[in-house]
Amino acid sequence: MENKKVLLGMSGGVDSSVSALLLKQQGYEVMGITLELYNNDSCCNQNMHQDAKKVCDLLGIQHITYNAKEEFNKYVIDDFINTYAKCQTPNPCIECNKYIKFGVMYEKAKQIGCDYIATGHYAKIEYSKQFNKWVLKKSNSEKKDQSYVLWSIPKHILEHILFPLADFEQKEEIRKLARSHNLEVADKKDSEDICFIPDGNYKKFLENHSNIKPKSGNIVNSQGKILGKHQGLYNYTIGQRKGLGISNKVPLFVLGLNQKKNEVIVGEESELYKKEIIVSDINLLLVDKIDDWLEVEVKTRYSSNLAKAKIRKEQDQIRVVFYEPQRAITKGQSAVFYIGDIVFGGGKII
Repeated sequence: MENKKVLLGMSGGVDSSVSALLLKQQGYEVMGITLELYNNDSCCNQNMHQDAKKVCDLLGIQHITYNAKEEFNKYVIDDFINTYAKCQTPNPCIECNKYIKFGVMYEKAKQIGCDYIATGHYAKIEYSKQFNKWVLKKSNSEKKDQSYVLWSIPKHILEHILFPLADFEQKEEIRKLARSHNLEVADKKDSEDICFIPDGNYKKFLENHSNIKPKSGNIVNSQGKILGKHQGLYNYTIGQRKGLGISNKVPLFVLGLNQKKNEVIVGEESELYKKEIIVSDINLLLVDKIDDWLEVEVKTRYSSNLAKAKIRKEQDQIRVVFYEPQRAITKGQSAVFYIGDIVFGGGKII
């Protein structure tokens, strides 16, 4: 008989709570797990555990907590700090998915005899007859789709992952379902911030938890002309317009950061567009290797639109050539490749 035991990551929010409900309705033997990820005694953090346990109690499923602070610190927080230290812009959710939710949690699931892990992500896992393998796909909800932050999942575990919310198109459908089953979290607000920076002030976090401190330098244009002063490169990201503190006839945007010279380089919007990028730390989900130029669509940040491009493997990196120049491509962010609805793979922009 097929093993129907599933370990579900539960954050105490409505998405993971409804995921528990749906999995139970589908006949799975569900166990909820709440991961302790960082030291934060705020009421939000405590409520997260309590809310997850209440839902499990109501649904009659077991709930456990697991201390993953050491791994979270090593793979997510350290990477966040190191990426800013290199004058790049990180996406901590991608590291968390790779190492924690689909790393640590998957190992825990195997230990306790679960054949599957599940999360409340908006994405799909399906068996593709065309490619003769399990694939990661976009969810039905174009607006909520989270496949972009899942490209780094190890591909050998795809067939062991369940995304119960794959077919939902509206958040309100999920809230309605939660209300109809008396789940107290039905109207709980979505968390928008980085989980370990609940106040959203990443600059203060960096100053308090790393060697990154305010250090004054010049703001220059692309010809090297000094236009003003900055108070630390970590305060800026590519494409930023506000908070530059310089006046100019036409709006200026951050084009780049020169760590050696401690300079913020600014320019007009037309200078923000790039036609080529290089990507490293590659994870290919659909194939084992790329032999020649391949046509794909590419997303260069979570909120950006898909853009047509061709990609080619060059040693352990991938060269991406866009058909139309793309705006504000940012080092440290991910470039995720799609063929139709399927995630082909991805990597980090360098």
